[in-house]
Amino acid sequence: MDAIYALVYGVVEGVTEFLPISSTGHLIVTGHLMGVPWTKEVKDTFEVVIQGGAILAVVAYYWRDLLGQARVVGHDKQVQQLWLGLVIACLPAAALGFAFSDEIKHYLFRPSVVAWALIVGGVIIWWLESRRDTSQVHRLEDIGVRRAALIGAVQCLALLWPGFSRSASSILGGMLMGLDRETATKFSFYLGIPTLGGAALVDFIKSRDLLGEIGYGTVAIGAVSSFAVAYLAIGWLLRFVATNNFKGFAVYRVVVGALILVLVYTGHLSNAGV
Repeated sequence: MDAIYALVYGVVEGVTEFLPISSTGHLIVTGHLMGVPWTKEVKDTFEVVIQGGAILAVVAYYWRDLLGQARVVGHDKQVQQLWLGLVIACLPAAALGFAFSDEIKHYLFRPSVVAWALIVGGVIIWWLESRRDTSQVHRLEDIGVRRAALIGAVQCLALLWPGFSRSASSILGGMLMGLDRETATKFSFYLGIPTLGGAALVDFIKSRDLLGEIGYGTVAIGAVSSFAVAYLAIGWLLRFVATNNFKGFAVYRVVVGALILVLVYTGHLSNAGV
């Protein structure tokens, strides 16, 4: 059954990582619903590590752009500014994760917390999409270090409140900073490379023995399925935001959050930390 659990986890991670609906929240609830028998420490580590598969999907999807940027970064000021901004943007989340990761996992990785994060995030998305469009930035190279740093600060909301969604917080932060919807979405993909890639690598190095309890083959199944599904999800989301807003995701978040609360308060879903 471990292989089945890993496959389901990987598919859920791949579908939800880059959509503004919270991969962490969906993985927590998925683990509860499947009754995964792994220890809490193994599940927490596994969920973070398979994010590495989703991040590799970003690298694969944008490999031509990334290679082109690598070739000119030594003399192209705009590319240098873009990657300096990305590095600065990931630092707040990295610092918080280093300091409080274990406490957040222990106290906040539970369905009711996720449910309220989904609902509140959905309301914010609806509000933001109902405003008059004031976007001024239409290219990654024009974001600048200051905007990138502020987006990185907003991204911390996802770490502090499981279920809010890293992609949602970074996309919403980008839109609040004047990025148009497509540019904010693409920046969120890029920002995931150092943010999630670093977290996945650190957790893998720190917790190799824990992952050995379920076998590295099981981990590989989760990571590979996450990669394949995330690759498809990236292309779909980019096509979607070209002609649509995020209000549909706002409705989805509120409905799913309300459903989780009903299941928790009627006793059909355990609210214990996983």
